[in-house]
Amino acid sequence: MKRVFKSRGFVVFLFIFIRFYSFFLRIRIKNESAWQQHVEQGGSVLLCVFHQQFFSLIRHFKTYKRFNPCIMISQSNDGDIIAPVANLSGWQVARGSSSRGGKDAMEEMIDGLKNNSVGAMLVDGPTGPIGKVKSGAVRMAQRSGARLVPCYVIPESAWFFHSWDRFFLPKPLSRVTVKFGSMIRPDAITTREDFEQTRVHLETTMAPYLCIRS
Repeated sequence: MKRVFKSRGFVVFLFIFIRFYSFFLRIRIKNESAWQQHVEQGGSVLLCVFHQQFFSLIRHFKTYKRFNPCIMISQSNDGDIIAPVANLSGWQVARGSSSRGGKDAMEEMIDGLKNNSVGAMLVDGPTGPIGKVKSGAVRMAQRSGARLVPCYVIPESAWFFHSWDRFFLPKPLSRVTVKFGSMIRPDAITTREDFEQTRVHLETTMAPYLCIRS
């Protein structure tokens, strides 16, 4: 089954399925213009997303292809499936995480943020704990100069899975709001205390948008 899931045919099928399924969602985008204007003026941003919410973003994130975007995806079995889907969506993929291959992937992401303009990271992946922002996002922003942009998915109605991240699938015909928070500048980080303060600030800013089955 692993061979099937990693095959080119299955990846293409999954990509088409996600695109088709997403057309039955009423997606609304909020607060996108500020960070896009920053990018168009020569800046760079790192979009920060909770692991549970990435499915709902795949369709819309394809519109960022013009920014030559990059994304960090783990070397897990799930990552082996989602990475080719990201490629089909026009994203460059750096494979690695805090548990495996993270150093090389981080260097690749930093280079990408310096040379491109938009990056993305699942900030509490690949194994959690849920809602716990890892230090990698802040480190990449600090070294590349990219601004951190919290990104949230707010489903009107969804099915939740029994996984560590409480992964959810919005129900067809339901409203899904994709909201971007204010940009967080990394240039004020000069000490370990500044670094941790920025990480905690990002985590507490995103925490209210963590979706748990009601």
